Amino acid sequence: MGSLNNVSAGKEFARRNQKLKASGDVSISGTLDIIRSNLNVKDQRPTIPLGHGDPSPFACFRTTHVADDALNIAVKSGKFNSYAPVGGILPARRSVAEYLSRDLPYTLSADDVFLTSGCRQAIEVIISVLSYPGANILIPRPGYPHYDACAAANNLEIRHFDLLPEKAWEIDLEAVEALADENTIAIAVINPGNPCGNVYSYEHLKKVAETAKRLGIPVIADEVYGHLTFGSNPFVPMGVFGSIVPVFTLGSISKRWLVPGWRLGWIVITDPNGFLKEAEIPSSIKQYLNMSNNPASIIQAAVPHILENTKEDFFENTISLLREALDICADEIKEIPCITLLHKPQGSMFVMVKLNTLLLKDISDDLDFCNKLAKEESVIILPGIVLGVKNWLRITFSIDLPSLKDALSRIKSFCQRHAKPQNLKLDQRRTATRYLPGSNLQSLEFHEAVELESKVKKFER
Repeated sequence: MGSLNNVSAGKEFARRNQKLKASGDVSISGTLDIIRSNLNVKDQRPTIPLGHGDPSPFACFRTTHVADDALNIAVKSGKFNSYAPVGGILPARRSVAEYLSRDLPYTLSADDVFLTSGCRQAIEVIISVLSYPGANILIPRPGYPHYDACAAANNLEIRHFDLLPEKAWEIDLEAVEALADENTIAIAVINPGNPCGNVYSYEHLKKVAETAKRLGIPVIADEVYGHLTFGSNPFVPMGVFGSIVPVFTLGSISKRWLVPGWRLGWIVITDPNGFLKEAEIPSSIKQYLNMSNNPASIIQAAVPHILENTKEDFFENTISLLREALDICADEIKEIPCITLLHKPQGSMFVMVKLNTLLLKDISDDLDFCNKLAKEESVIILPGIVLGVKNWLRITFSIDLPSLKDALSRIKSFCQRHAKPQNLKLDQRRTATRYLPGSNLQSLEFHEAVELESKVKKFER
């Protein structure tokens, strides 16, 4: 009999699930943990987090008092200390249906709504419900890696379609049609976009719906950043096209109300033709939730008051802060030759910038850039590789403005220290138009040579 003191003996009693390790290795939180491990403990400056999607630690991004009051009322009532029913309490589901129906040409009901512990659980639930052996799913690249992790956990084949930066990160619909087959279970669409900040037009979303209809697949519409828009395109919910193709809308109060830690999300079915009900998908969602956890009863109880009574000026203030922060971010990035903002975001809380390692003397790729930046400047940003594209960076601008300016100044100093000498041929910038392995995105011209020359001169002053 093996001894429990034997190091290898544990293998006789348990074996780890290798898929969990793989999922953790490509997660945003796992990657940020690795980057944070490079921080220099001797650096007395505060660490500035530009890799996250949580602005709530900053006082300027405090949630509305309406949310605070709603939670206090629910707690003091003493009525919500018990287990909640599967799928959520009726008043909360009804309020979510009414909230989303404001932007739709038809009215949703509480039966169309399933409450989840944040949008992450909503992703897990819908992918699990739709999965079957031999199936595949269409996921955007760049994208949110939790979709890949959930698909892998369900033994789905992952088929990535590219978002096109030269077209404001629109979906490559020709590629979508080429990728799909009879075993494709759905297409995931993130709008407003994480990580790219895209906000799709009505016309583009309609084309997505019509493409999905031809392919015979539903749309998983991730709208967790819904209404957080500050560009020329207004937010258009995918559910508007529910009469064309069935839509699963995934959302939460996390981003618009700045309370990601409250973990209240939803799956909402928009399917006026009843295709999903005929396929028994709603009952399958409920069956899955029977095996999972519900959002806290207290939070559910607060939802109706939050959704119905939050004033527009709260939302306008958040948008104003994000717009001002984005303008600062975009202006500062113009002064750093090795990173390029190809398309200014119109929504969410992030910019995606292209990293040109040819202009840096000792940086091998985006992950190396982020690790060394953390060590030397105590600034945390997210490498694009975890989002599906190599030598890109995702920078969060949803922090207080003084910290954002400080962080961008540190990034600029870092790039100056690591810049190649002045005799670098400027045309190297233009020869770096093809993406490195790990991305099939189309080639781009980053800047005209005259623009780059001006930028480099400013940088080296």
